[in-house]
Amino acid sequence: MKLFKSNCTKILILALNLALVLVFFGCEKKYSELTIQQELLSDIEKLNQKVTDFQKIVANTNDEKKIQQAFNSTRLSYKKIEWAVEYFTPDPARFINGPALDELEVAENTFFSPNGFQVMEELIFPHYSIENKTDLIREIKILNGNLKQIKQHLSAITISNSHVLDASKMEINRILALGITGFDSPIALQSIPETKSSLGSLKKLLPKMNFNSPESKNCEKEIATIINQAENYCQSNTDFNTFDRTYFIKNFLNTISKKLVAFQKINAIKNTNRNSVINPNTATIFEKEAFNVNAFIPSEEYRYTEEKAALGQQLFYENSFSDSKTRSCSSCHNPEKAFTDSLKTNQSLNGGHLSRNTPTLTYASLQNAQFWDMRQLDLEKQSLDVIQNKDEMHGNVSNAIQTLNKDKKYQKLFKKAFPTSKKIEEWQIQNSLASYIRSLNAFDSKFDNYMRGNSDDFSDEEKLGFNVFAGKAKCATCHFIPLFNGTVPPSYQKTEQEVIGTPADKNGKKISPDLGRYLQYQMPQLRNAFKTPSLRNVAVTAPYMHNGVYSTLEEVVDFYNKGGGVGMGISVENQTLPTDKLELTEKEVKGLIAFMKTLTDKAYQ
Repeated sequence: MKLFKSNCTKILILALNLALVLVFFGCEKKYSELTIQQELLSDIEKLNQKVTDFQKIVANTNDEKKIQQAFNSTRLSYKKIEWAVEYFTPDPARFINGPALDELEVAENTFFSPNGFQVMEELIFPHYSIENKTDLIREIKILNGNLKQIKQHLSAITISNSHVLDASKMEINRILALGITGFDSPIALQSIPETKSSLGSLKKLLPKMNFNSPESKNCEKEIATIINQAENYCQSNTDFNTFDRTYFIKNFLNTISKKLVAFQKINAIKNTNRNSVINPNTATIFEKEAFNVNAFIPSEEYRYTEEKAALGQQLFYENSFSDSKTRSCSSCHNPEKAFTDSLKTNQSLNGGHLSRNTPTLTYASLQNAQFWDMRQLDLEKQSLDVIQNKDEMHGNVSNAIQTLNKDKKYQKLFKKAFPTSKKIEEWQIQNSLASYIRSLNAFDSKFDNYMRGNSDDFSDEEKLGFNVFAGKAKCATCHFIPLFNGTVPPSYQKTEQEVIGTPADKNGKKISPDLGRYLQYQMPQLRNAFKTPSLRNVAVTAPYMHNGVYSTLEEVVDFYNKGGGVGMGISVENQTLPTDKLELTEKEVKGLIAFMKTLTDKAYQ
């Protein structure tokens, strides 16, 4: 009888153990089968819990270290879903981890106050004050509301493999241009740990696409291996200022980007064309054909063609557009000087001087606004503005057309450029001039060739300079890699202006009287605001700033090193440039300038 009971007990225990094993493996199986969308929603729930815990900590303690740790932990959790939030819900995303600056709607003369992590960061770092508690709790509640909106949206949409792959490629570009540069962690400087978190989330996506061919699985493993190496590198190199971005981009981010394109090709995943600026098949963002100039045209009939560019090149030297018949576009934009004029400001028609420095036309097509004050949205309107400007050309396009119609050379060029058109029209002239400018993006500098792996010719000083540019000096938080202008990656739908407090002269006692973009839109945030220009070919396009106040790169770097206008002692109420000194060493300054010289195209070397 005892033996029978003993055996029954053993059988019962075995049955219970078996049940537990089945439950355990059943749960494991269920977890592994979560779709990308389901896991994404689960991660949002985890983030919501982090936000709730963060709010409780802020409400119940004034301990600076605990609050800062809770903040860092919460944003690390956000970084796990950043790839999807930024891709599928860009509007609310702006108020989750966007810059702590007013969002301007200039056409409506309205603005939205910033919200999100970067606003909280300013309230917490470098030191937390109890006076900020109320504002901080309010920001946390707003964040919670935005996350609910995002969850609702992500629950309702269909997330295809094409979307996931496109979002993954955009996230790599975001990490490169905004993540490792400190753009979204400007004070806490948690960019490197956050990069590790962002990459870790991408690693989990490809296996969930369920492509099972040996070639696909092998590519999956290769990407996972590279991401593991990148994560380990971030883990071992956490200091923001000393992080080697040159090495990290070349060896990890570029390699991951290439492998993602290979994975897409192996599995015949279609392009989504959600981001029209970047060629969806480009191996990396540094490739010569990575950027699409047609993403910046007013409408489809303005598409770039070589025939339009050839016509535009002839029109660029045409004097008939000016009232005096003595000026052409080349009068100020000299091709031998990277389409600048080497003057502080050029001469006006009335014998005086223009109010602003002549910017280079190279890479001007890769931005969403033209002129220093951004008063025109595209190159077509820009050309007409210059032709009609009483101080520049004071011309009339209609009158010029009469001259062009009599020229057989132009008749042939127009026919090639616009084969279906029966006569020369004003828009065709604008489009042709704009098309020529769109042909001026060479992408063949020393930096380009190095980043593409076509050359190892990049000195230690130049590498240091790039790392300072994209790190300690934070130049890349305004001059975004790889265009080095103010067109914001990775979607490139917006071009930024900045208020840096440029002085009226080298003495640096007063701000330049030029009100910049404020002249078009009387918003206090735009007083003395100017477009962030491209730094490509910057070594050969002196003098610098909108008023040509600085004649050397050394002077420009010194201005920023001091903290812009405010750092120099000028009163600038709305300066968007950080006012603290960069404290660059002499070696770092030399390296920074050496790097900027590597951005010169072959034609101007």
